[in-house]
Parts: sequence; structure tokens; C-alpha cells
Amino acid sequence: MSPSPIDVRTQWTEHNPGLDTSPMELIGLLKHATGLLNRAVEPLYAGAALTAPEVDMLIPLRHATDPVIARRLAEWLGLSRAGVSKALGKLEKRGFIARTPNPADRRAALVTITPAGAKAVDDLFPRQLATEVELLAGLGEDRDQVLKALGRLVEVMERQVGSG
Repeated sequence: MSPSPIDVRTQWTEHNPGLDTSPMELIGLLKHATGLLNRAVEPLYAGAALTAPEVDMLIPLRHATDPVIARRLAEWLGLSRAGVSKALGKLEKRGFIARTPNPADRRAALVTITPAGAKAVDDLFPRQLATEVELLAGLGEDRDQVLKALGRLVEVMERQVGSG
């Protein structure tokens, strides 16, 4: 059995008394929740044409009325520009997105989802949503409180990291 977050925090405090270990509780819970979410949706993507993170990247493009630049996509998703650019390159090679030169800024390509990308998202995302509905059903009346707290957390973190 692995040590509890409290035990780990105590061990770090004993090892390094000046270390502020207060983030460990919150960050530990976030990482654990993320891990559980990933485990819940993982079976949906076994053998699928896309991974869950790729679907997350394609979702904003799925119903976009205009092409999107990678920088904007990175801002929306809270990801690095370099990571988004790399992922878009892989998606483009597999035919899920198209990138065309941006007449307004030659440094930024315009990104659109292809019909193959739209079909893949339409096939996978509803199944992912159903899994997420089931996963979060137990929140019941606490759902609004959790949403408010997570919204506040994102707000604070965006101020520190920046939103893009």
C-alpha cells in the first residue's frame, strides 16, 4: 500500500523543515482525479483512430465557423504552443486537420478540421461524454460547489501562469 498524502507531506516536512508542502494536498487530489478520469475513458480509445488528448484538441475545431490559429488553440486548451504545434503536425499527417497559410500573418497557419477528423470526433466524443456523466453522477448536489471551486482554482492559476 502506498503512503497517504498526509504521510508523504509529513515525510517531506521532516526531511526538509523549511519546505512549504501545503500544495501537496490540492495538487495530489488534482493529479489523482486526472488519473481516474484517464483510466475511465482509456478503454474508449483502445484501438481508436485518435487518443483522448487528440480528441480534446479537435473538439474546439469541430464546430468552429472559421479556421483557428494554433496559438489560440493553445490558449483555449491551456497547453504550450510547442505542444499544440507538435500535436497538430501529427494530426495533419494522419488527415484529421488541415493547415493553410494565414494571409494576415505568415508565421501562423490557419487550422481546420477535415471531414475525417470531424467523423472521428463525432464517433468518439459522445461516448467519452457518456462515460464522464456516469463518472461524475455521484456528485449530486455538490456539483455546483465543485464547479465553483475548480473555476476559482483555474482563475488563480491563470493569473500566475498566464492564459496563453
